[in-house]
Amino acid sequence: IVIHSQEKENSDPDYIPINSRFKCVQEAEETLLIDIATNTGCKVRIQGDETAERLFEIPDEERCLGFLSEVQSIQEAHLKASLPEPKDSASWHQVEKNLPGLLQASPSGALGFEDDFNALSLEDKRNMQNHQTGSRRDPPPPPVPQNRQFHREKEGTSRDQPKVTNTMRKMFLPSTQSGQREGLIKHVLAKREKAYVNLHNFRFFVGTWNVNGQSPDSSLEPWLVCDTEPPDFYCIGFQELDLSTEAFFYFDSAKEQEWLAAVEKSLHPQAKYKKVQMVRLVGMMLLIFARKDQLSNIREIMTESVGTGIMGKMGNKGGVAVRFVFHNTTFCIVNSHLAAHVEDFERRNQDYKDICARMSFVTPDDSLPQLNIMKHDVVIWLGDLNYRLCLPDASEVKSLISKNELQKLLTYDQLNIQRTQKKAFADFTEGEIKFIPTYKYDSKTDRWDSSGKCRVPAWCDRILWRGGNVNQLRYCSHMDLKTSDHKPVSTLFCIGVKVVDEQRYRKLFEDIVRIMDRMENDFLPSLELSRREFEFENVKFRQLQKQKFQITNNGQVTCHFSFIPKLNDSHYCKPWLRAEPCEGYLEPDESTDISLDVYVSKDSVTLLNSGEDKIEDILVLHLDRGKDYFLTISGTYLPSCFGTSLEALCRMRRPIREVPVTKLIDLVSFPETLCALCHQEKSVLPLGSLDGEEASGMPLPVPKEIWLLVDHLFKHACHQEDLFQTPGMQEELEQIIDCLDTNIPETIPGSNHSVAEALLIFLEALPEPVICYELYQRCLDWSHNSRLCRQVIFQLPRCHRSVFRYLMLFLRELLKYSEDNNVTVAMIAALFSSLLLRPPPNLMAKQTQQDRQRAINFLYSFLLAGDEE
Repeated sequence: IVIHSQEKENSDPDYIPINSRFKCVQEAEETLLIDIATNTGCKVRIQGDETAERLFEIPDEERCLGFLSEVQSIQEAHLKASLPEPKDSASWHQVEKNLPGLLQASPSGALGFEDDFNALSLEDKRNMQNHQTGSRRDPPPPPVPQNRQFHREKEGTSRDQPKVTNTMRKMFLPSTQSGQREGLIKHVLAKREKAYVNLHNFRFFVGTWNVNGQSPDSSLEPWLVCDTEPPDFYCIGFQELDLSTEAFFYFDSAKEQEWLAAVEKSLHPQAKYKKVQMVRLVGMMLLIFARKDQLSNIREIMTESVGTGIMGKMGNKGGVAVRFVFHNTTFCIVNSHLAAHVEDFERRNQDYKDICARMSFVTPDDSLPQLNIMKHDVVIWLGDLNYRLCLPDASEVKSLISKNELQKLLTYDQLNIQRTQKKAFADFTEGEIKFIPTYKYDSKTDRWDSSGKCRVPAWCDRILWRGGNVNQLRYCSHMDLKTSDHKPVSTLFCIGVKVVDEQRYRKLFEDIVRIMDRMENDFLPSLELSRREFEFENVKFRQLQKQKFQITNNGQVTCHFSFIPKLNDSHYCKPWLRAEPCEGYLEPDESTDISLDVYVSKDSVTLLNSGEDKIEDILVLHLDRGKDYFLTISGTYLPSCFGTSLEALCRMRRPIREVPVTKLIDLVSFPETLCALCHQEKSVLPLGSLDGEEASGMPLPVPKEIWLLVDHLFKHACHQEDLFQTPGMQEELEQIIDCLDTNIPETIPGSNHSVAEALLIFLEALPEPVICYELYQRCLDWSHNSRLCRQVIFQLPRCHRSVFRYLMLFLRELLKYSEDNNVTVAMIAALFSSLLLRPPPNLMAKQTQQDRQRAINFLYSFLLAGDEE
């Protein structure tokens, strides 16, 4: 670079060589919240080898970009000469991986800026720029298009705390027009993806096997190597990997390594494979392998799991998933094990919807909205889906199988019926089934189940898919493998994957940048909202309410919208509220619906019960380079006994909804800790603050709600098969909660499983657990000694002590009928210790496996030996 000084006419020019020590950085402009789109030019900092840093201002932004682009190409040529050639030279954007010194910004920075650059102070920026080794003006890796439409079956939404993305955080920090343009460019590129991608076919082997807690006892090659040509990918799912009680509560399992090793030994011998990812939840394990020569084309790998067992605490049922991007196609592979028993097809539908609603992949840097299962180009769903045949007579079914009348049998298949009725897997495709049912066999044989239960044969093990360019080459079972009471199933897909044509992509990128620069200088973005005020009436605990509104881009340019936190807030909304989608892009004249979801979970119920929080909030909908729009949320909340303290409930002889609001606030206002109560038996509040009827009587020994639930289970559920192991139905749970909040019923509605889960939900929602937080550590420390354990219980406040003893009495009674209800001491101790003996909120994240085991041991002594005074 040759620099002439205008001040000194006759002075010699400065020469700065563009070499490895040359630095050229565009300085970020600090702008206001609402940018004014004008061509303000830009500033460039240049520093050469052993020369001082200089700041130049280039009045015209296009000339500035041209200058930087020229510098960039010279730097790249210099680096190319000094660095080894990347292995995959066809993929030019992968050069970034080989040039760590050149590009410190994340690959998503389309114009070469750090994602969080705007959050730094001016001094930090300068220091940072002085350490960068050059600027980069190449287009980013091709963006993966977001699947815009929301899946119609997805009724629920994840109830996690709303995430604050980088985009949102930047709204109240200095921002740059370039940073905002970057996101818009990526959006437009994704929309016009067809202009620069070609479809290339790849082979995917997909397999599923319920191994019934067994260890591998033979080679898996008859299953995994049944095609002459090796696949490019293996997606292998197992269910019932480990049936031990400990495994049901997310503990480690030795079976994981046994089956992983068996798979690795049995992959196709004509190709070399490497494990891409593995995810396990109790008995469900999903393995993804890819040919080594394809590994460089796989990115953005994430895993997630959802337990649908009772309370989500037992992971014996649910799903695990791996998502990734291969070339420019997004994949999501789901392995699930749904609810058992012939008659429980509605529970299976609920499990499916629960997995769809709760399974979301969080990007590592939070820079993008969470991705759910359906927001992928290709979804493959495999597993023991457990759908049975609506034919009760096993001999009739076996007779039809022997006559090879499979198509007639399949008309009675519950999965086919539920898909036809749009109750589950409505948007999925399944290949034609030409193999006999894969369940249930006597282990180690090909004989149908000969046990006393004589299970009706069924196609429990299935593989379905959704998405374009998927061609199924075969779909079969593998009768040679006899380890389990299920037979493995596999399919081979030929999938058209979008591969980027680098030259076409680069040209489109440059065209878009030119057009966008011109448009942004002429137009400001603008939105039209269909409504701005929302009222939610009679909000209840665990009952979802939704309201929708529409936003329309009535401006001339593509715009980016996002909900942002108000000043001094870390989240854009309160924990009981969620907006979906919370950010996105709109083309001119394009509209989208936004759903506002109100859902009161255990995390927000206590503050709403006490009146410390209300159904009131203001949302800020921000438009990049535009203005902010304010949405008002209001409503009424109906208090619940769920999430109310034991002390307050023991003083309520009437249902909580019948207690006047002023009295209720007095009743549920409890100290931060129960320290005082642990040392002296005193009421939480003076009796004078209660009305006459409440004050005249002594507090109840246990809350009437706990008594009603436990008494119902004692009378009706001691012989119930799989009690506390089968989840309740959501509709029944809502009825039970309503019933306890509004009256004192003679009988509680719903099945025994729903009543059992309602008891667990009640215990989990308590603001202070049955064993007070203050005594948590002491319980762990003394868990080895049953006498010391009893001493801790004596230190509890009276109502906590009474509830603990009452529950132990009931659970010991339940264990007497374990032959009928399949309840074991280990299972009960593991499940109830997580509810009765919870770590304080500040220690929750620090809880170790050893801590969990000590909590279980603490409960063991009461379940086995009784509770002598």
